[in-house]
Amino acid sequence: MQDFQKSCSNLIITSLVVLICTITSLAAAVAEPLLPKFLEEIDVESLVPGADRFGELRSDIAVFPALKDGEPIGYVFLTSDFVTTTGYSGKPIHVVAGVDKDAKVTGVKLVKHSEPIILIGIPDSRIQAVTENYAGLDLIKEAESGGSAHELEIVSGATVTIMVIDDSIIRAGLKVARQLGLGGLEPELKVSGPKKELLRPAGEDIPVSDWQTLGGDGSVRSLRLDVGQVNQAFAESGDQRAASRPEKGDPEDVFIDLNLALISAPEIGRNLLGDEEYGNLLQWLDDDQEAILVLGRGKYSFKGSGYVRGGIFDRIQIIQGDNSARFFDKQHRRLGRLAPDDAPSFTELDIFKIPAEMEFDPAQPFRLQLLVQRAVGPVDKAFITFDLGYRIPDRYVRTVSADLNQATGEPQLTGAVATSDADQLSHLWKRIWQQKSVEVALLIAAIGVLTAVFFFQMQVTRNERFTDWFRIGFLIFTLFFLGWYANAQLSVVNILAFFSALTADFSWSAFLMDPLIFILWFSVAASLLFWGRGVFCGWLCPFGALQELTNKIARYFNVRQIIVPWGVHERLWPIKYMIFLGLFGLSLYSLELAERYAEIEPFKTAIILKFQRSWPYVLFAVALLAVGLFIERFYCRYLCPLGAALAIPGRMRMFDWLKRYKECGDPCMRCAKECMVQAIHPEGTINPNECHQCLHCQVLYQHNTKCPVCVITAEKRAKFRGKNRLAGKNIDELVNASPSK
Repeated sequence: MQDFQKSCSNLIITSLVVLICTITSLAAAVAEPLLPKFLEEIDVESLVPGADRFGELRSDIAVFPALKDGEPIGYVFLTSDFVTTTGYSGKPIHVVAGVDKDAKVTGVKLVKHSEPIILIGIPDSRIQAVTENYAGLDLIKEAESGGSAHELEIVSGATVTIMVIDDSIIRAGLKVARQLGLGGLEPELKVSGPKKELLRPAGEDIPVSDWQTLGGDGSVRSLRLDVGQVNQAFAESGDQRAASRPEKGDPEDVFIDLNLALISAPEIGRNLLGDEEYGNLLQWLDDDQEAILVLGRGKYSFKGSGYVRGGIFDRIQIIQGDNSARFFDKQHRRLGRLAPDDAPSFTELDIFKIPAEMEFDPAQPFRLQLLVQRAVGPVDKAFITFDLGYRIPDRYVRTVSADLNQATGEPQLTGAVATSDADQLSHLWKRIWQQKSVEVALLIAAIGVLTAVFFFQMQVTRNERFTDWFRIGFLIFTLFFLGWYANAQLSVVNILAFFSALTADFSWSAFLMDPLIFILWFSVAASLLFWGRGVFCGWLCPFGALQELTNKIARYFNVRQIIVPWGVHERLWPIKYMIFLGLFGLSLYSLELAERYAEIEPFKTAIILKFQRSWPYVLFAVALLAVGLFIERFYCRYLCPLGAALAIPGRMRMFDWLKRYKECGDPCMRCAKECMVQAIHPEGTINPNECHQCLHCQVLYQHNTKCPVCVITAEKRAKFRGKNRLAGKNIDELVNASPSK
């Protein structure tokens, strides 16, 4: 069953990827460097002091020379042109940096991000300040130390964001410095032969080893820290706040016993996991993908709070050479127990698969870096790092024959050239789609069910009770899964950004970074042609679902509802169109300014950030919900610019699915009175711009006790059946009384 589900999921993802690749190939054949988009408003001297202007973009690498009197004194690059910079939001964090000829970072500027965590009481200026402190970073020392020659300045509440920025500046900086030969650094020369690779013997050829053997030969490596060592490390860090708050307990108590093994190596994996679990691992991994097993026990957890909040493990990262990676929840599996009988007990047993874009070489040394944090105040924390090095034992690898240079007969050398990683950027969204395959499958299934409901709406709405409970259930799914879990809340900002991109260098990659948002927009575009804007607004908008569900709770407790007079209602609903046009016009001048004023949408506060925001935003969102307790979907009716934006193209819909009687509106007005958003005019016609497609009018359309037309029809049918029964009885009596009888 598990294999079948995985096959179905992979089929869905593959089909979508093929479809989207077709679209993207039509949009752009080659992904261009993003750096030129961010340099228009940046002063070159702020990135490379002394420079007076930018030179031309180099053809061999995505950097701009910083010129002084026509001569280059440094170079400017964008981190996301060279490495993946996926942050807490799942979207890239763009940082522009300058580097001089001595391979020292001369200036750094955070130019764009989509990190919601920064909005939760953390001013953007604070993140900017931390980013700018990387000026002076010596990339030569970072290359020698593996990226750990500097102190990591963490901002509490934005740990993942800062770590991604730190990692991207170092990795991208080293790629640029090596390619340009700055400070004497050279591109990493790799001998294409002889090369080592993992031995992958068949199951019957794998010897059985116990825990003691695996630990003794280096198959499993460990890092044991006691309380005294950690206290000493914080004391030596120079942070007096951290030193004055030592870890409680005996100095010899275990703080963390961290163990690491490369379990994609068949002998190690099969012995540690057992045959069945190792077979599951092979099915989980893609071809040639590697995985590690991390074990932990003691006072400190290596998983970290980020895993609980958003599926990011913010306390560990894997590092090999200039490359590093952090793990998301989709790259993680828990292990129940270890297979060896002599294995010790651990409180944390976790498997992580290494991202393919890291270009991990299992035959080369790597390390697992552990981030240890200590509270130094109500909010602030101090951090130090410890490294657990790993090198797979030689008996698990073999040497591959060398590829010789045909001219010299010597082993062929190849340079790890740091060119613009445009291909990596174009494939970033594919990795995100794979990571969210379960969410994608659930959303597609939900949209499929909803589509079937609308195509067979008359059959579905015959039973009022079923329709009501189906709607409540779907709204709960929309609020909790799409909204609070997946953060798949569409916004007018998406529309503004799309139109802005059309006027600039359009790229599909930015819109493909969030698969659920992309699928929702695709479904909205299709539904606009069939039903108008009501499908999204009435069924798939998390904030709309929140409004309707809270209003239903209010009705359950007999909260009196306010019916807005039709004349007032008719003059209030154009407000949302004016708001949208204002935001659209503002976006033509400045998209950033339009995004700021788009805070009239409470979506970010109520759905994305789950009310974890500064009080003015929370007060605004709560006030809208409070009004909605008395006037159902108040915000949707009168203020929502997204609803207005969707209503405009919704006028092009091809069908009118909602059925009406000629008696609707005259004399019967029941549908108009019970419409939750007052989208039905007094004369009985439905305004498609305002209709939320809740289908309640279709329930009433065929209700035998609420719709006068249905009631009269039912009475006529009853009378007709009664007459037939009476006529049948009289005939029987005549037959029985006849002489022939």
